[in-house]
Amino acid sequence: MEASMTKRAAMKRQSRESGILDSREFIEESKVRRLHAPHNERSGWSPHSSNDDREQGYLKTLKPKSEGQTEMMAAIDAHNLVMALGPAGTGKTYLAVAKAVEALEAGKVGRIVLSRPAVEAGESIGFLPGDMEDKLAPYLRPLYDALSDRLSMKRVKALMAEGLIEIAPIGYMRGRTLNNAFIVVDEAQNCTYVQLKMLLTRLGWHSTMVVTGDPQQSDLLPGISGLADISARLETIDEIAVVRLAERDIVRHPLVASMIGVI
Repeated sequence: MEASMTKRAAMKRQSRESGILDSREFIEESKVRRLHAPHNERSGWSPHSSNDDREQGYLKTLKPKSEGQTEMMAAIDAHNLVMALGPAGTGKTYLAVAKAVEALEAGKVGRIVLSRPAVEAGESIGFLPGDMEDKLAPYLRPLYDALSDRLSMKRVKALMAEGLIEIAPIGYMRGRTLNNAFIVVDEAQNCTYVQLKMLLTRLGWHSTMVVTGDPQQSDLLPGISGLADISARLETIDEIAVVRLAERDIVRHPLVASMIGVI
C-alpha cells in the first residue's frame, strides 16, 4: 500500500515538472489545479504577457484592392490635398473616410469634417423635416456607412457629440479655416467651379483634404460642374495629387465594371 502511494506521488511530481496534465489527479483528489503549465520550451502556450505571438485585438486592416487604390492611399499619406476622380465603385469615398478615421485614431488630426452637396439624383423629394443634420442625413448616408464600417455607430455618435466628427454643409463652409482637420468632400462632381474653389481654399494648417467625385456622373446641368476643370488646373502643381481611378479599379460587383464600359 505504502509503495503504491509512493509511486503515485512520484508520477504526480514527474507530470508537474514535464508540464503535462494528468486527468487521474482530478479523480483521486479534489484539489484545485492550475489549468496551464508554466511557460517553457516544452509547453508552447502561456497566458502571461511575455508571449508576444498572440493577437491582442481584432482590427480591420485597410488594404488596397487595386493599383488605383494603392496610388490613392499613398497620395493621401504624402500630400495635404488629394483629388480622387473615378467611376462609381472604385472605393473613393470609403478610402477617404477610412484614412480620415485612421488619422483621427492615431492623433494626427483633431477632427474629421465631412461635406457633400445636397443635390438629388434627378428627382426632387421635397422639404425634409428636422434640424440641419436631419435634413442632410439622406444625402450623407454613404459617409455614415463608411464611418460605421470603421467605427461602431455608438462611437460615431459619441464623436459627433464631442465635435470630433463634423457634418458641414457646403453652403455653410464659406469663411471658415479648417486647421488640424481631415476634410472629405464627397460627390464633388455636383459642385460648381465657384463652390469647389471656395472649398479648396478652406484648407488650414496641419490639415488634409480629400476631394472625391466622378466627372461623368454629375447631377447638375451640362457644363455646370467644375470638378473636371479644376482638377486639370491643379494637376500642374507638384504639391497636389490628382489620382484618376479607372474601370479596372472597380471593386463592386463585376457587372458594375461591365456596365460602366458600355453605358
